[in-house]
Amino acid sequence: MSYRKRTAALASAAALAGSAVWMAAPVARAEVVDVNYQCKTPIGDKSAVSPIDIKGVKSGSGYRITMSWQKGVSSSPVELGKGAMTPSATVALGGADSGTLTVTGPANDAAIPANTPIKINDLSGTYTPKKSGEVTFTAGVLTIKALGTTTTCTPTNDPGPSLTLDVTAAGGGTTGSAQGGGSGSGSGDELPQTGPEDSAVALGTLGGTVLLAGAAGALWLTRRHQGARTGR
Repeated sequence: MSYRKRTAALASAAALAGSAVWMAAPVARAEVVDVNYQCKTPIGDKSAVSPIDIKGVKSGSGYRITMSWQKGVSSSPVELGKGAMTPSATVALGGADSGTLTVTGPANDAAIPANTPIKINDLSGTYTPKKSGEVTFTAGVLTIKALGTTTTCTPTNDPGPSLTLDVTAAGGGTTGSAQGGGSGSGSGDELPQTGPEDSAVALGTLGGTVLLAGAAGALWLTRRHQGARTGR
């Protein structure tokens, strides 16, 4: 093979390697899912449908998961003053992992009028994968504590996952672990959407490194070839 052909082949191989690494970046899938909640309240059963949005952002060796309600659920026959209502919920894990993640948040930051759908603040928790693969996150049971009472709202329409993440475990294992954590007010903390974007950037950078390495190899061959011609 001639010198020029060898140089062209090296450059093409480097470019293809960079493209392959970039295309291998994991893709997160997120969608808003309507959840039909049946709530057991101190004054009887109630029902409500709320679109649920779940987002994830890479945080250290895990992911910060945030669950948002786009409509209020349940209601109270009396006004709930500021700080009187505290929500929490579970998120069901599926795919490569199983179990539940607990998400929590602050009490209501404003009074909730009587007989008005209760707007749930964004709830969040930290998920740490122990097994690599595709993990799904689906809305689970919502719990509302207010004025010494407890209301539980359970999905009855078998909702699909609101979020799917392709995760990588930090160090082996067969199950995932999770812990709850407080979030901001009902408006959310404006977390960036889905951690795999970070992975895509990292893999894209790796692809660029491969490309530069190929170019450096081609340059070295060029100088070597020129040196050989000079020494003749």
